[in-house]
Amino acid sequence: MPEDFYHFWKFCEELNPDKPCDALKSSIGLQLVGPYDILAGKHKKTSRSGDVNFSLHWRFFYDPPEFQTVFSGDSKMQYHMGYFRDMPDELPVWVGENEAKKGCTISQVGDNVFAAVKLFLSKRLKELTDKKKSSILKDIDEKLTKTAKELGYLLEQKTATMKQRDKKVVTKTFHGGGLVVPVDKNDVGYRELPETNANLKRICKAIVDAPNDDQRLKAFAPIQEMLTFIQFANDECDYGMGYELGIDLFCYGSHYFHKIIGQLLPLAYNLLKRNLFAEIIEAHLANRKEDNVDQLTA
Repeated sequence: MPEDFYHFWKFCEELNPDKPCDALKSSIGLQLVGPYDILAGKHKKTSRSGDVNFSLHWRFFYDPPEFQTVFSGDSKMQYHMGYFRDMPDELPVWVGENEAKKGCTISQVGDNVFAAVKLFLSKRLKELTDKKKSSILKDIDEKLTKTAKELGYLLEQKTATMKQRDKKVVTKTFHGGGLVVPVDKNDVGYRELPETNANLKRICKAIVDAPNDDQRLKAFAPIQEMLTFIQFANDECDYGMGYELGIDLFCYGSHYFHKIIGQLLPLAYNLLKRNLFAEIIEAHLANRKEDNVDQLTA
């Protein structure tokens, strides 16, 4: 985990020494979850520890393997924030937010958790009319800003390093976070899908909305054609193509695509030497839930 992860834990320990995970819960409605549960020792207190798959702990319906939840907010909309990584064995490239009940979109909210929480706080402060609550939030905001500045964290939503990473993005994908794959000077590494995002969504919609299995099978034809292109692409080391289609189908969210995602993504991840992501997607497809994502209590 990056340094800011641990620094933020310390910050929450100062706010609430007994329950750091709940330090921001009553004031701004954010709870520290996921890997923070490990720091809090929650995995030692559960009777289910042998059954817990930590790859799925706080993994929401639309969270791709690249995304790791660290804060949970409004449970009705399933608001959560987490780290986004391009490689499983490298540090995160930014912090993102998603509302699983609205869809797959992941928005960038800074390159560290202090920036992400500050942005969240400032949105809450704009909405509040209650002066007492506002003053509590302003107090937390001041403490957070002071701590972040002392530690040297940038508090803007889009930093220079994030903009640098944007330049490496080969394709946006349905979730908007973009994919980064190694591309050499001869452009080997990624080739475009033959469909635009808008067209691909139309194809997916036709499959999901098909009145019967025969029609659905016909609607799958453009995807089958793409799978043939992807085989050629993989043979020629353009691993990004299968990766893109796999992620987009995952983001579309229908169980009709799970079998194809299971063929595309683990292969793409292994070819790109992102083996842990392959394990995560396999576990997620086998148990993709819309609710009860807290593995320690589920």
